[in-house]
Amino acid sequence: MFSRLKHTVKGVLGRLFGTYTLKRELNVDVSISNEMRDAIDLWHYMYKDKSPWIDETTQSMNLASVIAGEFARLVTLELKTSIEGNDYLNEQYQKVIKKIRNYTEYACAKGGLVFKPYIDGDNIAIDLTQANNFYPTEFNSSGDVIGAIFTEFKQTGNMLYTRLEYHRLAKDGYHISNLAFEKQNYNNSSMDLNSNIDLGNRIPLSQVEEWSSLEEETCIKNIDKPLFSYFKIPIANNIDSLSPLGVSVYSRAVEQIKEADKQYSRILWEYEGSELAINAGIEAFTTDKKGRPILPTTKQRLYRTFEFDNSSGNKILDTFSPAIRDESLFNGLNELLRKIEFNCGLAYGTLSNVQETAKTATEIIMSKQRSYATVSDIQKSLEYALKNLVYAMNVWAFLIGKSNSNEYEMTFNWDDSLIVDKKEELASMQQDVSSGLIRPELYIMKKYGVDKKTAQEMMPQAEDTIKPLEYDEE
Repeated sequence: MFSRLKHTVKGVLGRLFGTYTLKRELNVDVSISNEMRDAIDLWHYMYKDKSPWIDETTQSMNLASVIAGEFARLVTLELKTSIEGNDYLNEQYQKVIKKIRNYTEYACAKGGLVFKPYIDGDNIAIDLTQANNFYPTEFNSSGDVIGAIFTEFKQTGNMLYTRLEYHRLAKDGYHISNLAFEKQNYNNSSMDLNSNIDLGNRIPLSQVEEWSSLEEETCIKNIDKPLFSYFKIPIANNIDSLSPLGVSVYSRAVEQIKEADKQYSRILWEYEGSELAINAGIEAFTTDKKGRPILPTTKQRLYRTFEFDNSSGNKILDTFSPAIRDESLFNGLNELLRKIEFNCGLAYGTLSNVQETAKTATEIIMSKQRSYATVSDIQKSLEYALKNLVYAMNVWAFLIGKSNSNEYEMTFNWDDSLIVDKKEELASMQQDVSSGLIRPELYIMKKYGVDKKTAQEMMPQAEDTIKPLEYDEE
């Protein structure tokens, strides 16, 4: 029965319809404002390097994806996490962790991400639903999403098939609803993906082969959490202060990113417009039968020909080689990058020219602490999301007979090298060992990354310790 709930995303076409459409078909309000939806769409296009201000004159520095990628790297740097007490669950869980950096990057870019497990034969697979394809419907008092609508699309010719999968946690159990729709004469190439189109006609799930085994309504008893997990970027929502949804890591730097792209384009134009050229009269060259000058081979880019009036003795050759204003332009760009770093919570020098950033040890530490604070908050949110994911995975594993217990433990080990100097920390611990303040095995565990038992085995026995050399007195 539950294997029929498999949800395979075969290509999401975007936000094709408005919230009013969902309310009409499912009789439920979508808890997302137009402002929030527009912001998520903007972050989405910025991440794809398709910002609305990019055109023939303004080129992109691809800052949005760089910022999201850097945060994802710092957040997941040397992350080690596992499930103890359930080998099957841990095996399925590690498949997610292998790609956790990519998933974190998507969440950082768009403000959040939904992990939704489902049964795939004997395995628990995970659907990843990004923020622009996720419709929250209900939140609890803690701001956690407990109801949501997920979308799946299939296009065959000019026929568009849409499936809505509605999850909701109620007092009598956990409900999953599936509805299918058919829209004729759909032309993806000519339609704005953000337009509020109609879903079309309601059809049976059996009409689409991939959905034929799904049930329209399923209720699972004894569930106290949603069977999906929302990974929220823990930055205060300045787009919609009433929304519990997360915002992009670059949400507060949109205007600065826009200006940085413009400044970068000015620099490119400065180099292109200042390119060395020789302005030459046509009479300086041999001409072809049509009177066109024959320029030196491979030098066509260097020469620009004009019809000079040489009656007054003007030169027929003139070199164009203006001074390049690169220093002032780059200084302006660097200042914009520093503002972006500040607004995003990144350390100075992450994007900007490191030569122009803080020099003193105190300034460097303070700059790192800003990044550390942001990264640490995201790590806590990711850990919370992964715990909720494992809860949902265990429910599905229990229903297919792969798990018989809720007694498991999750371990997380986050790398702290972003703010802590490992060498200095180890040196300090070594001094504490010498002073008798801490046990030697704790130092060994920290230095070599081993457990307590291994550390104790690595420690020398009393008889193995090196004794001071004894000298015979003469």
